[in-house]
Amino acid sequence: QVQLVESGGGMVRPGESLTLSCTASRPVFSAYGLGWYRQRSGIHRQWIATITQGGTTNVINSLEDRFVISRDVAKNTIYLQMNNLKPEDTARYFCNTVPFNKDYWGQGTQVNVSS
Repeated sequence: QVQLVESGGGMVRPGESLTLSCTASRPVFSAYGLGWYRQRSGIHRQWIATITQGGTTNVINSLEDRFVISRDVAKNTIYLQMNNLKPEDTARYFCNTVPFNKDYWGQGTQVNVSS
């Protein structure tokens, strides 16, 4: 079973940038596309970005101007670069396969955007 560990969250001010990381316990890109999900207070967990086995990226329309997903295959790691952060980006961010596997959810990493 693949273990996924998210990191890089924290407290930031509006307009700042932050990059999250998700590292898998073994090589994954030969078998899975991976993606980022987030859960805001009172809102269902939502898919926001994918990077496929072949490296193609897709970001939800509402965030595509500010968020970038990328990967380092050798490190079994995907990244989410978040630019010009806004208070509404406050959420817990998770990675998983796309479509998600219910057994792969980790602890996520919390991002708080406020003044």
